[in-house]
Formats: sequence, structure tokens, C-alpha cells
Amino acid sequence: MRGADLLAQTLKAAGTSRIFSLSGNQIMPVYDACFELGIEIVHTRHEAAAVFMAEAHAQLTGEVGVALVTAGGGLANAVGPLFSVGESETPVLLLSGDSPVSQDGRGAFQEMSQCAVTAPLTKLSIRPTKPSDFGHDTARAIRTARSGRPGPVHIALAFDVLEADAGKAAVPPKAAFERVPQSLGDDDAKRIAQAIAAAQRPVVICGPVMNRTRTGDLTERLAAALDAPVIVMESPRGLRDPSLGEIGKVLGQADLIVSLGKRIDFTLSFGGTNSFDPKTDWIVVDARASEFDRAYLNLGSRLKTIASADPVDAAKQLIGVGKASGAQDHAKWRGQVTERLAVRNRGSAAAGETITSAQLCEAVQRQIKSAQRSVAICDGGEIGQWAQALTAADHRVINGVSGVIGGGLCYGLAASLAKPDHKVFAMMGDGTVGFHFAEVETAARHGAAYVIVIGNDLRWNAEHQIQLREYGADRLIGCQLSGARYDLATAAMGGHGEYVTRLDELDEALARAAASGKVACVNVMIDGAPAPAGH
Repeated sequence: MRGADLLAQTLKAAGTSRIFSLSGNQIMPVYDACFELGIEIVHTRHEAAAVFMAEAHAQLTGEVGVALVTAGGGLANAVGPLFSVGESETPVLLLSGDSPVSQDGRGAFQEMSQCAVTAPLTKLSIRPTKPSDFGHDTARAIRTARSGRPGPVHIALAFDVLEADAGKAAVPPKAAFERVPQSLGDDDAKRIAQAIAAAQRPVVICGPVMNRTRTGDLTERLAAALDAPVIVMESPRGLRDPSLGEIGKVLGQADLIVSLGKRIDFTLSFGGTNSFDPKTDWIVVDARASEFDRAYLNLGSRLKTIASADPVDAAKQLIGVGKASGAQDHAKWRGQVTERLAVRNRGSAAAGETITSAQLCEAVQRQIKSAQRSVAICDGGEIGQWAQALTAADHRVINGVSGVIGGGLCYGLAASLAKPDHKVFAMMGDGTVGFHFAEVETAARHGAAYVIVIGNDLRWNAEHQIQLREYGADRLIGCQLSGARYDLATAAMGGHGEYVTRLDELDEALARAAASGKVACVNVMIDGAPAPAGH
């Protein structure tokens, strides 16, 4: 048994059924090892796309997403998305081919210090030097990716170690891959529940890992158990997130804020008293000790309690503790919060036949509502914010706190394969779609049927709006795009294309795309209004 065989068998034992990959010399032994095991390889057109696909796959399936790339430029191309994966708190295993250990320091083909490159962006970056280590090291990496604050991990696969005999090394047992639980202490759980019970206007805020796509109704059950609003924050717009309505006002009025894994950072205006009542008390629960340092730096004496725990484990534990005896009734406050979070800014009506971003999103939402099961992908700058605010599906994947754009087309492909019984709508702008447009061919080749919806305003609109606001209409430069026919290009690569310039054409075009059974592109000309502002 080769090292590559032990690696593939370990991945199979961990539940891996699909790997997103772009081939290369050093990883051919892994391809060969996957052949007998029935592990599907989704062969992409760019290494970054493979990582984005693994990110969406992990969020939608609960598995660790696996991306496999080659050495040198292959690994370098895959590094960028690791930042997005880390900020979205997604467990992803990046495997990269590497030059032989036996040639270290001699100038081997594509020799580089891979772990030094990936370490700042991952929870773990290792390079096994013995073939028998692949079982233990792969299990360790998967366990690390899942535990605590989830995130990316990396294993560099030296070619000679993949090819060498692993002897009688065994595949690790199932327990070796499992997430390490990290619960609150009983006293901490009771203290937090009592603090929420005693507050008049408590709010629990959570990070991306607690969203509905990944944890189902966990936050709803937590809100009911504690009789307190629970809000998941996963946008870089933070207090001005248009998909959370008047969240800024809500948090500004809270007298207690409990963070379950939500970083106290720029998205919360660093906890500043210009956005929060200086008398508001804060409690921070996190799996990573460094977040307590950040919280102390930003909150000072307002930080009353810290507790080390995985936010998911802590939520389940707090549900068990429930509402403390003698608690205040927060029903009125919870109702006010629900109303404020539901506020939406739909902008002004279109002039003539011009399609607004809001109208586009509302049309997509009608398609989502007509589907039995659905996934919404929201990507891009301005249009991404419109989509997050005005669309809602059974599952959602967004570009997240990192603000990284360009992964949406890849997310849609992975979603289609992970949820083949769902209608998948991936909304993005004409700037965003260009990052990985070649993956339309990947989708057609792998039979991934989903709808790419482009809000096309002929520009990089987020930056265009900055130029208008900061420098004036007479100083616009570098942000314009062409009227390229992405719909025709999609058809040429084996998909279905629709081009829409009139509002009365939009619903039928979306319906045809959804019914095509192919990867489809609906290229919609819109007015390019700035994103709706949160309140």
C-alpha cells in the first residue's frame, strides 16, 4: 500500500465522497488511489475555484470540504480563498502536491516552503515525511478543521512520500475524525443564563458557524429557551447589514450583549460607545483564547464575563439550562427586535423599463418560493447586498465576513452537486462573474444544473459608488466593464443562456433557466443602484 492509498482510504473513512481538484504532476498518485475507492473528483479549471467549491460543499453537507491541487503555482493559486474559508468559519482540507522530500534543498521542480505560505491562513499546516503518517496526520487535520472555531487546514503531499510503501499502517478509527467538543463549565452556563434573565433588553449575537444552513433551528431553540433574541451576523457590513434591517438600532438599545463566537471587530464598530450604550454589559464566549484579548482591547471594563467554549456546544448547553427562575419577560423586546430586523430598503421604483436591483431580487425570490427546495448564493459587492437583503431560501451561502467576492459561481456548482434535489440560484454582478467564469464549463461537464443570475450594470459598482461619493462624477476611472454576453458564452460552453433588458421578460427568463436542467446564465441589465443601507 502506497502513502497515496493510505491517504485516500483515510479520506474515505472520514466520509469524503467528493474532492474538488485541478490535476498536476505531483498529485497523480492520489487520483489513482481514489479510482478504486469511488471518490468522485470534480475537475475544475482553477485551483482557487476548487477551494471555493470545497467551502460551499462543507457548509451545505456538514462534511469537511476537500480541495486537491498540485505544487508550485497550483498551491499558490489556492491560497487566496483560504482567507474566505477562515472568515466564514468553514472546515476545509487543502491537499497540495509537493516536491520530493529526498530532493529538499536541491532545487527540485516547484520546490517551495508550502507550510510557511499557508500557515498564517490555516489552523494547521503540515508536511508528512513518512508514508505511514498519512493516516494519523489526515485524521488530525480533519479533527482540527472541525473543532473549536472551524476553519481551513493544509497538508503538503511530497511526491516521494505518496509513492513510498506505507507498510501495514492502519486507517484511523472513526473517533479520530470527530470534532472535539468544548462545552461551558456548569457555573459559566448558569451565570450567563442568569445574566440574560436579569437584563431588560438582552441580545445574543453569533458568528457564521451558527447560521441556519449549518445548524438548522439551533438559534431558534436557543432564543426560545433563553427568552432572548438571537442574531447571526455573517456580513462585513455588520451594523449596517441590509439583510438584518435595523440591527444597529437593536444592538444600540441592548443592555446586555452575549457573543457566542462572534468576533468583537470592525463589524461591530469595535464595540465603540458611538454605536453602543456605554452602560451595556458584554459577555464573550469563544473557542479561541485570542478573541478574549481582542474583546478586552475593544470593550475594556464593559466586558463582564469571558468563557472558553465552542459556540455550538455552548448554545446546546444553554438550551439545556433554559430560562433562569425569576426571569424578566422579554416577549415585548423580542417582538420589537423581530420587527426591526425585518425592515428592508427596496430603493426607488424603476424609471420606464429599467430593471432595479430590488426588482431583480424579487423576481428571483418568486422562483425560490415556487421551488420545493432551494439554495440561494449571494456574491458580489452592491448586488450581493441586495441579494442578501431580499432573497431567502432553505439554505444560503454568502461571500461572508471576509468580503471576498468571486466565489459565488463556484459555490453554486458545489451546491448543485451537494443538493441535486434543490433549485440553486447564484446571484452576482458582472464584475464578480468574471473571476471564475470558466467553471461554467466545469458545471456543464459534471452535470451541475443551477442558475447564475447576473445583475449587470456594466461596472464594478461598489468601487464606482465610492468614486461618485468621494471624488465626483467627473473623476470616474477604471471601474467600467463591457456589455459582454455572458449568456451566449454560457450556451457556448454547454449551458443555457438568457438575456434580459425588460422587466416584463424577467420572470419567464428565470423560469426557463430553472427548468433547463443545465447550468444556466440569466444576464440581466440593471440600473446599478447602490446597495441598500442598513439602519
